[in-house]
Amino acid sequence: MAEKMAILGRKLGMTRIFVNDGSAVACTVIEAGPCPVIQVKDAASDGYNAVQIAYGNAKEKHVNKPMQGHFEKAGKGLFRHTREIRLENAPELEVGQELTVDMFAMGEKVKVTGTSIGKGFQGVMKRWNFSGMPASHGHEKVHRSPGSIGHATFPGKVWKGKKMAGHMGDERTTVLNLEVVAVRADENLILIKGAVPGPKNGLVLVRKQ
Repeated sequence: MAEKMAILGRKLGMTRIFVNDGSAVACTVIEAGPCPVIQVKDAASDGYNAVQIAYGNAKEKHVNKPMQGHFEKAGKGLFRHTREIRLENAPELEVGQELTVDMFAMGEKVKVTGTSIGKGFQGVMKRWNFSGMPASHGHEKVHRSPGSIGHATFPGKVWKGKKMAGHMGDERTTVLNLEVVAVRADENLILIKGAVPGPKNGLVLVRKQ
């Protein structure tokens, strides 16, 4: 699936800023880029259009030999993270060119992808917002249980995908229609209204919509 251009960054945390009418806006601060283009693919040679970008400087001991050779083609050093972004049309970017937060503008809508905060093993009330069992006579030690999981005479089994207790969080998550509140190119910062997935210092991908 083709996407619009994107940039990699890390979530620094949340703060608030005051806009022109004096109201306070909660926003997430993301340090994004500069992300050099490591590889360019087009439909003629690779069967599809895409660019591969990198982010986060890395030491030589943390990068294996094949990736070192791959990064040398761009001549921008070694990096911790790479992402490939598929495009509808042939990319106009060149290997070694850098993407910065200048590609975004205040008021623009973006979508942010990250890994949600892991919350370990959780019950159905926290994980799926179940209401639990009644706290009345006849209910003993079942107040936070899911109740029947439907495996009686029919269908005689538990359906695959049944909402039950289990591991919560630590999943790839995308939030759409987030507004860019401010872009501070000199600091490589982009401020986005509201919350974005992931913990502090978590890797995020900010994409145009």
